[in-house]
Amino acid sequence: MIRPLDTAARAELPHTLPLWQVAEGRDAILRRFRFADFSAAWGFMARVALLAEKHDHHPEWSNVWNRVEILLTTHDAGGLSERDVAMAQAIDAIAPGTVL
Repeated sequence: MIRPLDTAARAELPHTLPLWQVAEGRDAILRRFRFADFSAAWGFMARVALLAEKHDHHPEWSNVWNRVEILLTTHDAGGLSERDVAMAQAIDAIAPGTVL
C-alpha cells in the first residue's frame, strides 16, 4: 500500500521541490511550463510520458499551445506520496528552466 506523505515530508516540499507548488484545493503538487512553441511543449510531454511509464505514475496534465501544466497526486494514497516527489524530481531532471 502506498502511504501519504507525513507532516515532516510535506514541510520539506518547498526545499525538495522548489519549482513546484501545492495545488489549491487538492492534496497535490503543480508545476507550469512554457516553451518556444507547440512542438517543444509536445516533445516535453512525450518525454514525461516515458518517465511516467517508467515510474508507474501518470500525471494529470494539460497543454495549450506552448504551455504545459502538470499536477501530481497519488490516487491510491488519497493524496501526495513519495511517488509524487520521485516523479516531480524525474520531471525536473529533464525540464527546461522556464516556468510560467
